[in-house]
Amino acid sequence: CIGRLCCGQWKYHKALSLLAFQSFGVVYGDLSTSPLYVFKSALSGLDKYSDEATVFGLLSLIFWTLTLIPLLKYVIIVLGADDNGEGGTFALYSLLCRHAKMSLLPNQQAADEELSTYYQPGVDRTAMSSPFKRFLEKHKKLRTCLLLFVLFGACMVIGDGVLTPTISVLAALSGLQDRGTGGLGNGWVVLIACVVLVGLFALQHRGTHRVAFVFAPIVVLWLLSIGVIGLYNIIHWNPRVCLALSPHYIVKFFKITGRDGWISLGGVLLAVTGTEAMFADLGHFTAASIRLAFVGVIYPCLVLQYMGQAAFLSKNMSDVHDSFYLSIPRTVFWPMFVLASLAAIVGSQSIISATFSIVKQCLSLGCFPRVKVVHTSRWIYGQIYIPEINWILMVLCLAVTVGFRDINIIGNAYGLACITVMFVTTWLMALVIIFVWKKNILLALSFLVFFGSIEGAYLSASFIKVPQGGWTPIALAFVFMFIMYVWHYGTRRKYLFDLQNKVSMKWILTLGPSLGIVRVPGIGLIYTELVTGVPAIFSHFVTNLPAFHQILVFVCVKSVPVPYVPVDERYLIGRIGPRQYRMYRCIVRYGYKDVQKDDENFENHLVMSIAKFIQMEAEEAASSGSYESSNEGRMAVIHTTDATGTGLIMRDSNEGTSLTRSSKSETLQSLQSIYEQESGGLSRRRVRFQVAEEEQINPQVRDELSDLLEAKEAGVAYIIGHSYVKARKNSNFLKSFAIDYAYSFLRKNCRGPSVTLHIPHISLIEVGMIYYV
Repeated sequence: CIGRLCCGQWKYHKALSLLAFQSFGVVYGDLSTSPLYVFKSALSGLDKYSDEATVFGLLSLIFWTLTLIPLLKYVIIVLGADDNGEGGTFALYSLLCRHAKMSLLPNQQAADEELSTYYQPGVDRTAMSSPFKRFLEKHKKLRTCLLLFVLFGACMVIGDGVLTPTISVLAALSGLQDRGTGGLGNGWVVLIACVVLVGLFALQHRGTHRVAFVFAPIVVLWLLSIGVIGLYNIIHWNPRVCLALSPHYIVKFFKITGRDGWISLGGVLLAVTGTEAMFADLGHFTAASIRLAFVGVIYPCLVLQYMGQAAFLSKNMSDVHDSFYLSIPRTVFWPMFVLASLAAIVGSQSIISATFSIVKQCLSLGCFPRVKVVHTSRWIYGQIYIPEINWILMVLCLAVTVGFRDINIIGNAYGLACITVMFVTTWLMALVIIFVWKKNILLALSFLVFFGSIEGAYLSASFIKVPQGGWTPIALAFVFMFIMYVWHYGTRRKYLFDLQNKVSMKWILTLGPSLGIVRVPGIGLIYTELVTGVPAIFSHFVTNLPAFHQILVFVCVKSVPVPYVPVDERYLIGRIGPRQYRMYRCIVRYGYKDVQKDDENFENHLVMSIAKFIQMEAEEAASSGSYESSNEGRMAVIHTTDATGTGLIMRDSNEGTSLTRSSKSETLQSLQSIYEQESGGLSRRRVRFQVAEEEQINPQVRDELSDLLEAKEAGVAYIIGHSYVKARKNSNFLKSFAIDYAYSFLRKNCRGPSVTLHIPHISLIEVGMIYYV
């Protein structure tokens, strides 16, 4: 037993060490390249204080900032607030939505709370009742403000995606300047930086997994190198720099520099840029592996490097304009320059990937226009690429690089973006401590006051530098915030219109089983955002074309405030109206980290799920003694990976003959084959179903299953609304502008819902409809 225990522990520690090693390339690329520009930015406004005490004071500030924010706040506290292994701003917001009902997603159901990923293991599911919680849940404006607060943090992360590659690449290439008479001018450095940035964004479509195996060794080698060089500089230049770790030097620094020292906090802040990545990228690793990497390598190497630079500067204050490269011994300059350039690219790559992830999460919340999301790795789940965002980031990066050309100005913008994201995390974390961890409100206030005051000081210093470049992330954030809010507002108004104009069941029941129209062979999938009732698009369709399919399925694809929905819990199936109407509802649920890939077996999964629901409902009806009694509105979770209990047999189309003859015309079949050839030959898997003869099935159930199979053989049509959203005539100016111009412009220039839902064009029917909201 002792041997097994030791073997198990050895395997655990081996896996933990491997994950910690891999985290260097994904999580810490940005944080590890901060020494390239921290002292240069912090001392840019302290020309009047060129003495040892100033340098020691800045080092003390850097050391305690690294200790309090990344180590104490993130490594010890925040990493424990994961959402089923996922981290980041949206993970905290998702936790709050589930534990305090703060969600603004319109089509939520009680069945969503039964998901296995809805509550964390070991968390008390009993609802906590408190006046503060009831106050937040009661006022919708407060919940809207919370969403805007989270979106503002997300917009600042997008700003990071613009500024991180710019400052990292420029700082790394600055080593080409000031090395004797052969140094390049600033214009050439900017030009080379632009070329590197274009190359970096041009390679994004290949996915980070193709080069991920070289990321971690580069960052580890970089960190060990700067740590050793820092130790060398401490011994060679000024061993007394160790005294600067005392907070006494911080007090002394502010006494000497006063307001100028306060403004320099904007440069000190750059020492912790990239810290949020520890939490945001938690989903790819574990909290233990990220903690091990930071405490074991990142923290000591960065502290040694900053101490070494401070020791060098205390004796060479005239070299502050490029202190990192000038502090490197000449014999290792070029190897360190190459390493710095590679490390800067790695750091840029991680924040670009994080930006894609943030946009995807905003998309899931209904707060971002529809864009193309490409899953770039077959093995690593969650690695995505968004072409539109990639090229927008590239253009913005080039504009910032060419427009500013100065690391100090870009650093002012970069620091403001980073500290804003941290500040948002602090406030959300305080709410998590109350509502999710169910701790005393005084503990949450202590957390908020302690870390909020520290970050508030840095935030105030960053705001002072708004005229010197700090306006850039604010401008970017407001542009993206405007886009997000307009899209969310327009989408929500459209949903409310659908909700208020649902077709009444009484009207449908009066039409009879044929619905007063011709029921043609086939399955009609009607896409809607409603999880209950029949949408107005249905009555609009049958009014203009009085014919519909033999089987009607109302499909709702919706997002749930969890990171992932297990495949076996994705489908909810229910019935609409009496059994003879042959109308069903299918709700497909995705988490905010799920990627909706083109599922070629969706039609087969749907048929199997409905068949299983019919069997399940019949078994319950048999136990009650009446088959005719159907539970209107009842939804059941159907496991799509398990084909048992459906009463059907699924075969490939080339295996024998089917039970029913396909009613597709030869023209339609030839069109479909041409469409598949033009699509690159990627035809969908063709299968045929038949009712299992050997099973004892109720005759009425057998008839319903036969109707389902006949409809499937006849073909599947996808019906989706082609809507035009207009503001009502009595709307005020702001609402009219938001709906008629801004929202309309975004809808015309984003991807259509049929593309996002991966609907085959050969089977698509669009129904035009005007929404007056």
